[in-house]
Amino acid sequence: MVSTWIIAALRKQQCFSLVELNQAIREKLDTLNNKPFQKKEGSRRSVFLAEEKHLLLILPAAPYELAIWKIATVQFNYHISVENMHYSTPYEYIKHKVDVRLTRNIIEVFFNNHRICSHPRLHGRPGQYSTVEAHMPENHKKYIQWNANRFVSWAQTVGSHTTITVQAILSSHKVEQQGYRSCMALLKLADKYGVARLEAACTKALSYTPRPNFQSIKTILTTGQDRMKIQESPSPDANSASHGFTRGADYYGRE
Repeated sequence: MVSTWIIAALRKQQCFSLVELNQAIREKLDTLNNKPFQKKEGSRRSVFLAEEKHLLLILPAAPYELAIWKIATVQFNYHISVENMHYSTPYEYIKHKVDVRLTRNIIEVFFNNHRICSHPRLHGRPGQYSTVEAHMPENHKKYIQWNANRFVSWAQTVGSHTTITVQAILSSHKVEQQGYRSCMALLKLADKYGVARLEAACTKALSYTPRPNFQSIKTILTTGQDRMKIQESPSPDANSASHGFTRGADYYGRE
């Protein structure tokens, strides 16, 4: 119908702007809608006004957005990974497969056709995390008031070696929040043994590994290794002087 009464009717008309073209189409469209039916009373416009217009709903407040659907598995850290970004889900769904609906601004997660959570979609640097406190197990929620910056700031009040240790613990986990538990345990060690011994233990651990963990610090403190002085490697001159059988330059220069 449109091909006959609009497109064909305008096929020889030349327009020099989109506004001009739209105006010409509107005129032909009005003519088509007002054209009387051949076998019944009325026209398309009169039928629309009498039977359809009062049933129409208002337009949505936001324009329709196309969505992409993906399937993801909830990992042991109760997050899903979608396009190199990580979003939390209720921890009860760990190891379950979920459907993920992605629009430009929203991520929605569905399990058995029921939406279980949603997040603002992350953009920019890959590897970002969006974590909702309500999704966390109870034993993780107590760490929500702490973050990496706060742990590092606390470590700086203890000493430089404790700071390096905390940074190593945080960077050793794919999910930064997983390192909070070990950092919180370090705080408890400081309460139990004192900050001076904790700094000494971190110094001891860093003398044999650049990335100490909580367990190694705890072992050093419980066994008292932090009270032992770190032995320095002897200098070459001192080593030579301690052995009487070492020949000097004078020996090889004699007749």
